[in-house]
Amino acid sequence: MPPLENFVAFAVTAAVIIVIPGPSVLFTIGRSIAFGRRAGVLSVAGNSLGIIPAILAVAFGVGAIVTASVVAFTALKIAGGLYLVWLGIQAIRHRRARATGTPRVPSSSWKLLRQGFIVGFTNPKTLAFFLAVLPQFVDPAAGAVWAQLLLLGLTFQAIALVCDSAWALAAGTARAWFANSPRRLSTLSGAGGAMMIGLGGTLALTGSKS
Repeated sequence: MPPLENFVAFAVTAAVIIVIPGPSVLFTIGRSIAFGRRAGVLSVAGNSLGIIPAILAVAFGVGAIVTASVVAFTALKIAGGLYLVWLGIQAIRHRRARATGTPRVPSSSWKLLRQGFIVGFTNPKTLAFFLAVLPQFVDPAAGAVWAQLLLLGLTFQAIALVCDSAWALAAGTARAWFANSPRRLSTLSGAGGAMMIGLGGTLALTGSKS
């Protein structure tokens, strides 16, 4: 385990970074607005599971290989962005059905978890972030470096899970407040889809390997 002071400093740093709205928060809000609190929370859970491979990759040294490859990094970034765009389009397409109370798409918990997982897994910026930040809080004299990296990564994941779930519940509650007006709910669902499309386009078209 890293020294206590390093661990506390990392936890504070992670909390500050996570609280500031970023791609994960925008994805969560978009899903909650489009599909409701249940979908938002399950998307958060799936997204959280999706970053586990990045944590393991960094902990065991594989992450450096991926981020060193322009092709691999760019392909992963574009794939994740396009998937978000597709989810946003689906939310817009089915906004009227959700507003009138007909079956929602997606409907199963597994499907919501899977979609959230794909978004988390295909976000290369998470891997780059872990590679850049986690090693700063590791002390080789405190024990196995891989174990320290793994602990720090899982700590970040736990904090993100709590904070993003709070965003999901808040956005889902706001959506429920509009439920007495199908027209307003339809507009809100469409806005959630547009948010996901914008986020996906931004992730796919901007940023760099560094």
